[in-house]
Amino acid sequence: MRVEKSSSPDSEQEQQQQQQYATNYYDPDIAHPATGEYDDDPHVECPPHTTQRKLVAKIDFRVIPVLSILYLLAFLDRTNIANASIFGLREELNLQNTQYNTALTIFFIPYIVFEIPSNILLKKLKPHVWLSACMFAFGVVTICQGLVQDYSGLLATRFFLGLAETGMFPGSFYLIGMWYKRSEAQRRYSFFFGSTSLAGAFGGLLASAIGKMENVRGYRGWRWIFILEGLLTAVVAIAFYFIIPDFPENAEWLSDDERTYVQNRLRKDQGRSAAERSIGVKDVINVFRDYKIFVGGFMYFGLIVPAYGYAFFAPGIIQTYGYSPIGTQLHSVPPWAASFTFAMIVAYFSDKFKHRFAFTLLPICLAIAGFGILITVHDNTRLQYAALFFVTMGVYSAMPVIVCWFTMNLGGHHRRAVGTAWQIGFGNIGGIIATYSFLPGDKLNFFHTGYSICISFICLSAASCILYAASILWQNRMRDKAPRDLGLTEYEKTEKGDLSPDYRYLL
Repeated sequence: MRVEKSSSPDSEQEQQQQQQYATNYYDPDIAHPATGEYDDDPHVECPPHTTQRKLVAKIDFRVIPVLSILYLLAFLDRTNIANASIFGLREELNLQNTQYNTALTIFFIPYIVFEIPSNILLKKLKPHVWLSACMFAFGVVTICQGLVQDYSGLLATRFFLGLAETGMFPGSFYLIGMWYKRSEAQRRYSFFFGSTSLAGAFGGLLASAIGKMENVRGYRGWRWIFILEGLLTAVVAIAFYFIIPDFPENAEWLSDDERTYVQNRLRKDQGRSAAERSIGVKDVINVFRDYKIFVGGFMYFGLIVPAYGYAFFAPGIIQTYGYSPIGTQLHSVPPWAASFTFAMIVAYFSDKFKHRFAFTLLPICLAIAGFGILITVHDNTRLQYAALFFVTMGVYSAMPVIVCWFTMNLGGHHRRAVGTAWQIGFGNIGGIIATYSFLPGDKLNFFHTGYSICISFICLSAASCILYAASILWQNRMRDKAPRDLGLTEYEKTEKGDLSPDYRYLL
């Protein structure tokens, strides 16, 4: 976004720009760079044996695939209960009325409460230790979920599954945000977040195959879904202990000059990170003094309701279109696949134009159109099925843009660690609402209640995005008009993060 500067002589503007670069904070004119995305920055010297493009590609290879696989398995283990319900979970455990919905809900209690403590532990223990340990834990719990004998056992395993998974999403987003500049982050975030779509597609295919293992060794097909998918997660977690990357300051797979260059380019873009200092209670309290933190939570909260509403209940919705259990699983795959493709297209253009706001609203409008069709059309299964594509493409494309936009606008380790965990943790309260939005009896009225709830919360997300955009635009303009030199030391600027007067937000 180009920010209009107050009128002044050319020499004075040049002097102000030089002063700004000297403090290692990012150029306010980020939307209109003079050179390409990967041109070597003249203010941060790249090591002579490589280029910025090659180094970013090296980071991509080490960071994004690993975290994407990690979250794919986390989301798969979280939502495979929807596939298991099609293969007899409700009947064998004798779940009555809303007991299935309650089992979905209890997952979110520890998942929400322990988001911020998890990110603090991530920084303290290092990502490769904390994330791999959490991954192994939820793999084991998923296996146990396939061995439960009654409703109480299902509740217990779902609770501990939420506890084990609490660090996966905010921790991964936090880690990615500490590796990339804001102008290049969206495609990486969207590819990572797209693992949820791939998990949905992969889960449907896997469930259609595993479901055929009915009564193998005395276990029904739904049990084998949990056992085999949980076993896969646990085995991968052991390998990931040696593969998951840490923060740039501790990356042993980079040479000393590469590590210094990565830190310097991020410092110029985002300010100093204060990675060397631990996060205390005072840091957490200071983060919540900024009203934008709460707005960011509502941006994500509004989309979580339709996102989990679809993830948990899509097989049941698709089954009402007249498909068999195997056919239902197979028909659940294409909407997920389409959402991944569309999300990557949105991310490409968002990075290309160095803009986020419009790329949240456009997918949101697509999702609203999809739910609108589902509410009004009840006699055309092809159109209803097509509407599911609009829903997944819209919701699962807007969500990574919202999280990336908010996360990458938070400066420094402390504000980013706490702010990211807050947004994800608060947003996932919507998961509780989603679990009770589609009740068994709602089939009789074509799930009108669930669809209406989803549209309402999508509109809440859109309104929050507009408020957040207006807030950061106003703050950028106020900082442009304010005096450049307020007498703050580098330490004080580092502690303020994105609240520093030198910092400019990305619209």
